[in-house]
This record gives sequence, structure tokens and C-alpha cells, in this order.
Amino acid sequence: MTKKKKKYRMTPFGKLLLIVIGALAAVGIIAFAVSGRKGKPKEEPVQTASSEPEATIVTEPETTETSAEFFFTGDALIHGTVWMDADLGNGSYDFRPILENVGRLADGYDLKYYNQETILGGTELGLHGYPTFNSPQEVGDAMVGMGFGLVSTANNHSLDQGLTGINRSCEYWKKQEAAHGVHMAGTYDSQEDHDRIPVYEVNGITYTFLSWTYGCNGLLPPEGKEYIVNIYTDHVDELLDQVRAADEISDVVIVAMHWGTEYSMEANEEQKELSQKLSECGADIIVGNHPHVIQPIEWVNHGKTICYYAMGNMVSAQIDEPNLVGMVGGVTIRKTTRGEEKEIRIEDPRADLIYTYYDVGYKNFKVIPMKELDDQHVNGAAALYEKYKAKINEYDDSIRIGVELK
Repeated sequence: MTKKKKKYRMTPFGKLLLIVIGALAAVGIIAFAVSGRKGKPKEEPVQTASSEPEATIVTEPETTETSAEFFFTGDALIHGTVWMDADLGNGSYDFRPILENVGRLADGYDLKYYNQETILGGTELGLHGYPTFNSPQEVGDAMVGMGFGLVSTANNHSLDQGLTGINRSCEYWKKQEAAHGVHMAGTYDSQEDHDRIPVYEVNGITYTFLSWTYGCNGLLPPEGKEYIVNIYTDHVDELLDQVRAADEISDVVIVAMHWGTEYSMEANEEQKELSQKLSECGADIIVGNHPHVIQPIEWVNHGKTICYYAMGNMVSAQIDEPNLVGMVGGVTIRKTTRGEEKEIRIEDPRADLIYTYYDVGYKNFKVIPMKELDDQHVNGAAALYEKYKAKINEYDDSIRIGVELK
């Protein structure tokens, strides 16, 4: 059922009361209106084009990126039979046919490094083989001609020819620096050169290159001329101070270390400990040698520094299989700059293998990439390649095999 609204009848008294209430309400409205007009109402400011706040323009810092490809290999161990094979018979030597494949592997790289294991005192000093070497300077000519511009000379044979050998070597490399921009480190003909922390540049990336050896086969520099070769034994603090100083002024610090146990294919405890210290002080790339065999590669200090513990021989006349196998390596150095900030990254560490081949009687020396080696060179060439490739990745399976730029 639908409910209906009720109707009410108003009495005379109710009508009178209603009139009074209406009158009072009217008086209140008038009073309110009058009070609302007291004082001038607050006006909101009107902004004009000239009074608008200026917009803040935020400019993103400019970002630039550059990179450099760095190639490196091992010892130029020039035994007497090697330089005899390079003898042209007229008092000069040509090592290019022996070493040309190394240059081919390094083609396209911006920086190229090798270790000159034997002193380049030249023919005037008298050539010598093992155990106190002196080699033709044409070895250096061949390497420089293939674009190698970083050379380490601090090794256990640095003092084979004494102070005279050091001075002749330094004279040669200074000529190469003046003519071709080659940078040698590790041996010096003055205290000033020894103390200097050099800064070089490639593709907008600054770098410092240092070279140190554990010793010189028991030989010591003349008293007062300790500067002629960087020996880190009993001088580790000096080595680390150099690395710290280089890290302050360069984007990248490259350290060549002559260390390790001869003929051992494993890094020893000193190498492991020293690589960590070098990394903590600012080393970005460590290239090691001395064992005359290859050793594995690994990132140290939680990926801060790439360490190639031993590259093995680039060329030699040694006879045992492991001594004939050498390594070549490469990394990409990348620099990103955002305003005043910069970021340096070492990327894509890679390596491959080379083999020093020679005929019976130590003739026709030739450095050959192991992937190009066949059974005419050595029995079981393919298996040999696989065997030593496994050694590269023994500590770190992220290292890429193959130095080609990709």
C-alpha cells in the first residue's frame, strides 16, 4: 500500500509567528551585506609577461665515448741460432720473415706491446746468445715496423751486458721514440728517466706504462746506479708507489711484470699476491712474463684488473714443446665522459696461441698462429692447439679465445 503525505491547516497565531520570523531574517541578511562591504577586498595579483618567474633550463652534460684496442705478446728471446737464421750475410739482419705473422695478428690494434727479453746492444757490442745475451737491433726494427710501440726491457737478462748494454739499448729505444713514438719502460740511463711517471695518449685515453722484474740472474746494477733497471724484490713499496702515482694522472695503468716460476704453467703465490696489491693501487692491465711458458688469465680484485700471468715466448730456439707455445692477447679499453665525470672499462679480454717453428738444424724460424699449424709442422697439431687453449681458461672461463677484432 502506498503512503500518502498529510496536509496541515495553519491557525491565525501561526500566521503571525511566521511573519515575525520572516522579518527578523530579512534584518539579518541586510546586516550581513553591510558588514561584508567594510574595507577593501583583497585583490589577487595579476601576473604579466614581465613578472613571470624565469624557467630553469636544465642542460644534460655532454656524453662522449672513445675506445682503444690493446694487443700484447711475450718474450723476444733471441738465441744465437735465431739471429744466425736472420743473418743476411752482409753484416745486417732481417727478422721480418720470422715475425711477420705476429704483426698480422696485431693488425688493426691501436696499441701493441712485447717484451724484449734480450738486450739490443747491437753488433758493435758483439752479439751473444745464452746465457748472457746481446742481440741485433734489427729485432727492434722488425717489431717497430709492425707497429709495436710499447716495449718492456726489465727482465732477468737486463744486465747481461752490464751498464754498456743498458746504455746502448736506451740509446736505440730513444731513437725509436723520436722517430716512431715508441715507448720503452724498465731500464734507464738516468735517474731522471727512472723517476719520471710518463703519461701517453691514444684515442683520447691517457695511460701510463710501467715495467718491473724480480731480478737479473744474480747480477746487480753498479753502486749508485740502481736506477738502470726496475727490480721489485726488496722494492715492492717503490713499485706500488709508482702505480699509485700513475693512477692519479692517467686513465689506464698498464704494468709489465717479469715474475713467476720458470717453466711452470701455474701462477705462484707471489704472482697471486702481487697482482692483488697492484690492482688495489690502481693497475688496470697486468701483462706478465718470465716462465717461458704460458699461464692462465683471470680477473683479479673482484673484476677490477685483468691479469695475464705469463705470455710465454713470442720467439725462441728452445726445444721443449711448452716453450715453443706462446700467447697473444687483446683487450678493449673504453672511456665514457659525462661532463667532468669519466668511466674507464677494460672489456673483452681475449687470447690466442702462437708456435715457434723451425726446421732441423735450427733453420727457417717462423712464428705461426697455432690455429694455422698443421701436421707438416708438428704431429697432432690440432690436438696440441686444443690442449694449450684449455690452459688459457683454466682460472677464468670468460676469457675469449681469438684476438681478431669483432
